[in-house]
Amino acid sequence: MSGEKTFEILNKIFTPKYKQNIEDIKGYTIKYGHIVQNEEIIDEVLVSYFKAPKSYTAEDMCEINSHGGILIVKKILEICLANGAELAEPGEFTKRAFLNGRIDLLQAESVIDIINAKSEKEAKTGISQLEGQLSNKIQEIKSEILDVMVNIDVAIDYPEYDVDEVTIGQIGNMLNSVENKLIKLEKSFDNGRLIREGIKTVIIGRPNAGKSSLLNAILKEDRAIVTEFEGTTRDTIEEFVNINGIPLKLIDTAGIRNASDEVEKIGIAKSREIANSADLVIGILDSSKELSEEDKEILEIVKSKKSILILNKIDLKSKIDESIEEIKINVPIIKMSALNNIGIEDLYAEISKMFNLNQIEVGNELIITNVRHKNIISHALSNLEKAKKSVEDKMPIDIIAIFIKDILEDLSNITGEIVTEDIINEIFARFCLGK
Repeated sequence: MSGEKTFEILNKIFTPKYKQNIEDIKGYTIKYGHIVQNEEIIDEVLVSYFKAPKSYTAEDMCEINSHGGILIVKKILEICLANGAELAEPGEFTKRAFLNGRIDLLQAESVIDIINAKSEKEAKTGISQLEGQLSNKIQEIKSEILDVMVNIDVAIDYPEYDVDEVTIGQIGNMLNSVENKLIKLEKSFDNGRLIREGIKTVIIGRPNAGKSSLLNAILKEDRAIVTEFEGTTRDTIEEFVNINGIPLKLIDTAGIRNASDEVEKIGIAKSREIANSADLVIGILDSSKELSEEDKEILEIVKSKKSILILNKIDLKSKIDESIEEIKINVPIIKMSALNNIGIEDLYAEISKMFNLNQIEVGNELIITNVRHKNIISHALSNLEKAKKSVEDKMPIDIIAIFIKDILEDLSNITGEIVTEDIINEIFARFCLGK
């Protein structure tokens, strides 16, 4: 529970073994006792006390630790509600921490990033942002702008003093410096998107080429059905796996062929559509069979995308290799036996090389992972270009100041110093209940 009536409600439902006035109980302490209702003991519990402003929400808070089991937890919740508590909205505790000034909006968003992290690097990035590293960088850039804004305001308020020439020089230097820092942050989103969303990887091939076997080999489990019959996979199968701390969103698709079955036709059309939007296409050929028309269609898809071509079933007698003219399409080729787990490490190494995964080191530099932040930074850079143009065109200093203030407003939108209620509600609606 959090809020000004926390301890008042707690006092009605909790009987500690050793009674104390709430004024005498220190924050960050735990008391043993019982949750009671009408003098009947409901459960034996430990209650943690957190006093404002030194709590998660910066309000008075308590946490009731009961025995496990949905029945007891539900009963304690009902007792809390019956005595004046209200159910929290999604993200309400973190929202209160933001509204009470304990964290900024950027740090609040990092909480949901940590909760939803699919890889160690994504979790580390979220923790870095929760600790305020990105917030501090934004504030540093804002301070650099504000230092010059002071002189701009003097030039506007006291035009009789000839400070324009000096101020214009300072503005130019500041805008160049801020531009370099914002461009670096904007570019970091390329890596940040990989950390947060993963590499969308689609596996395509004709039926029975070994797509599902490859998926199972990568996941180290029998996730997809593998049979000798063609057309077993009719819809997409999606799974995540980590490579060097980066999530790989693997999509196994229906085999590409001229199918008569309507359901299979839909699956094949979906395969082609997903391949067009993927970050990486893994085309797989059955090297134990002659090159077919379906294989040639797969090669056409592969050569137009960032791709890896797999010659599968090398444990059988080979009928396809790199010497065939149609195979020479300037993409990495890996020989593999997915069923026997041969060549998987070579595939990992090639993916790491293609996306520079070994060079993405969380902690060495700030990385933008949130598309909202990236879009705002891009907008700030657009306003910065307008400011630079106004300086080049020798516009009045009060006009230049308008564009510079727009940059400040953009940066304040990231941290939440200037933000609409709709945006706040949209952000916290993505949180789970109780956080």
